[in-house]
Amino acid sequence: MKVYVAKLRENFPHDPPHKTPSVRNVTSWLTRHPDRLTEDQTQQLKAILARCPALDRTAHHVRTFAELMNNRQGRDLNKWITSVRAEDLPALHTFVTGLGQDLDAVVAGLSLRYSSGAVEGQNNKIKMLKRQMFGRANFDLLRKRVLLTARCRS
Repeated sequence: MKVYVAKLRENFPHDPPHKTPSVRNVTSWLTRHPDRLTEDQTQQLKAILARCPALDRTAHHVRTFAELMNNRQGRDLNKWITSVRAEDLPALHTFVTGLGQDLDAVVAGLSLRYSSGAVEGQNNKIKMLKRQMFGRANFDLLRKRVLLTARCRS
């Protein structure tokens, strides 16, 4: 029996079946730089995008927006928004509407080299400390912990 099956395998070679990728994997592949994908991931993503034209168009817009962010091309944001609105992609329309609520700030964030990231990081750290201590101690201890973490950093 083993010899018979071995001959069948030789005569009918096949590629091992690919496991269906999860939504998380596909999202990761779409948002990652194409150069950082393995050959297998690239092939799977191409197959998925070929089966779903709407996802393919979405992927194109996501990558274009990533280029705007990475290259600090805020001046081209209005062209990107116009091209997204021309498509029938409701999820991206919601994103564009959110951007439009404070468009000047978004353009500045995509254009200027200045960032408030360090300040936001400190705010998040203080909020985390506050959440950890909720109901356990008073403001004096919170103050000491905040000051102690600030000293450790400098």
